[in-house]
Amino acid sequence: MADTIIKIDLNKSPYDNEGVHNRWHPDIPMAAMVKPGEDFILECHDWTGGQIENNDNAEDVRDVDLTQVHFLTGPVGVEGAEPGDLLVVDILDIGAFDESQWGFNGFFSKQNGGGFLTEHFPEAQKTIWDFNGMFTKSRHIPGVEFAGMIHPGLIGCLPSKEMLKEWNDREKELYDTDPDRVPGLVNLPFADTAHMGKLKGSEKDAAAAEGARTVPPREHGGNCDIKDLSRGSQVYFPVYVKDAGLSVGDLHFSQGDGEITFCGAIEMAGWIHLRVNLIKGGMEKYAIKNPIFKPSPMAPKYDDYLIFEGISVDEQGKQHYLDVHIAYRQACLNAIEYLKKFGYSGAQAYSLLGCAPVQGHISGVVDVPNACATLWLPTDIFDFDVKPGPDGPQHSVAGSTDVPLAKDK
Repeated sequence: MADTIIKIDLNKSPYDNEGVHNRWHPDIPMAAMVKPGEDFILECHDWTGGQIENNDNAEDVRDVDLTQVHFLTGPVGVEGAEPGDLLVVDILDIGAFDESQWGFNGFFSKQNGGGFLTEHFPEAQKTIWDFNGMFTKSRHIPGVEFAGMIHPGLIGCLPSKEMLKEWNDREKELYDTDPDRVPGLVNLPFADTAHMGKLKGSEKDAAAAEGARTVPPREHGGNCDIKDLSRGSQVYFPVYVKDAGLSVGDLHFSQGDGEITFCGAIEMAGWIHLRVNLIKGGMEKYAIKNPIFKPSPMAPKYDDYLIFEGISVDEQGKQHYLDVHIAYRQACLNAIEYLKKFGYSGAQAYSLLGCAPVQGHISGVVDVPNACATLWLPTDIFDFDVKPGPDGPQHSVAGSTDVPLAKDK
């Protein structure tokens, strides 16, 4: 068995653990060191650090402090890693803790984070998902069960000082275009809730003031939320600092492409088994700026899909030019309206599209003025027939169950 080199305690705050951090900064000390070729296990909090509870009340999702997230385990230093190398990371296994066999999905209030469809679902809601081996189902969404494709939503290496400055400068420039937007365009550095691992005193304060928030993906990887980055995947990360500084967190039991609900997959606490190696000078050898990866050979086998199209015309009928964001949004909304015909509420359908192994595709970006995006909904996850038929949709879902909602204060 591989050694668990960083452990957590779900009964304690992640702020009490020096092997955890929630900002990106090159000055964060390595929490552990490994050699190329070694494999090891890291334990991870859920991305909120335990702010969300296993109950039928969505107030915790409404009131979540998003300035704290994400809580990442690491950084793990790799001996011999230097800027310009590629860090090769094999994801050998991932799992939930024995004592925490559940996860959550939620919609944030538009006033506190929002989401992909926040104009349609502006208030906080939450679904709880129970795990049964490789399968999951929810007491809040009847009629579905599916195999999980467990993966880290967030994994990457520390940025250099130059890269950190580039991130902060360009994101501040975007923020300044509409600083009062709700939800905000960008999450700027915020020192008050920063956890900087082993950093202490004035060094910690200085790094916290400029540490990059973990919310978006960037050149180093970060919060990419790629569901296919599962057991058996191999990832090639660009190295920007000495020892690389690999960190991981935001574990997901399952997710649909796009993680459209933002709180977004089936979020969970758990562990991840990794192996690391180095390709010296790999960034230049292979012209790599952002990570590349090989997907898992162990994907759940769903072969039958209903595919929903969307084009670059928004809900108000306004034409946009090859806008893939609008097109995927329309594909999602079309799928939600379809599922409502079978008795699901809009919230149940929305949550399901964020959690189930839904595929999202950019199907066309050349036929002006409309891009075409598609959402692939696996039909085998339902315990009834969701395909169109001559007799019309059969209302197979009891209307007595819905997704808990917490009104804005």
